[in-house]
Amino acid sequence: MTQTTLSPLRKGGTAAGAATGRGTALRAARRRAVLRWIAVHSLAIAAALFFLLPFVFVFLTAVMSDDQALTRELWPHTWEWGNFATVWHTPGFLTWWRNTLLYAGLGTVLAVASSIPVAYALAKFRFRGRNLMMMLVIAAMMLPPQVVIVPMYLFWAKQLDLAGTLWPLIVPFAFGNAFTIFLLRQFLLTIPREYTEAARIDGCGEFRTMVRVVLPMARPAIAASALFHFFYCWNDYFGPQIYVSENPAAWTLSYGLESFKGAHQTDWNLTMAATVMIMAPVIVVFFFAQKAFIEGVTLTGVKG
Repeated sequence: MTQTTLSPLRKGGTAAGAATGRGTALRAARRRAVLRWIAVHSLAIAAALFFLLPFVFVFLTAVMSDDQALTRELWPHTWEWGNFATVWHTPGFLTWWRNTLLYAGLGTVLAVASSIPVAYALAKFRFRGRNLMMMLVIAAMMLPPQVVIVPMYLFWAKQLDLAGTLWPLIVPFAFGNAFTIFLLRQFLLTIPREYTEAARIDGCGEFRTMVRVVLPMARPAIAASALFHFFYCWNDYFGPQIYVSENPAAWTLSYGLESFKGAHQTDWNLTMAATVMIMAPVIVVFFFAQKAFIEGVTLTGVKG
């Protein structure tokens, strides 16, 4: 009887071959998983690239030289990071930053603070004319600002002599914002009435019930409303063009960006660098607040 034995060298070769086979199979499985993931998310990937390409184009143009920015080339020959420093030291740029922060910050605080009581009343109280008030809020949402801009401008310019300042942009938000009222009211409708009734039974007044019981539960909706309003004010071009265009000391970033375009030539690399610097804070704010923003939007129902 003959017994076949494997030498230590052949045993090692067999083990190495088995390990190589397992590694090949594992890589093949991973490759199939990646291809399956790409196939499942292909539509989302295409949509993401579609919306991302303009930002990539703006950034690449922002780091080009003056001459290359006027060509059709897409990739910079040399990365001109100094364009951002040039924009930062442009006369008036820091003033535009301060004005934009004042406009967006104070406008957001005033709009949210003044809209909360109105939304609370429309959601939790039953009184005559409530449906009519809600219809007026919806109508105000659909009313284009261009319709009322002439009488509003005459009021601020002729009656109060405040044209050329930030007050006509900020003060109107102290009287509420139709979209903020609508968004908060829709969310407050989803809070069970038992909470407010229990607070009243315990002796809480309406103001205390709103502040101590309802508003803590409405934080996602308040955060979403504040972000919506902050983004609107930060990107607003129409309002600053009407009220502060004649006073460069009161310009905001969205309107000051127009000054980078010359009458005969435009420095597109500096214009795009300024655009990147204006977009960056909004992107950072959304990145850190996206959880609250998405939660507030998704939890805001359409209950009427």
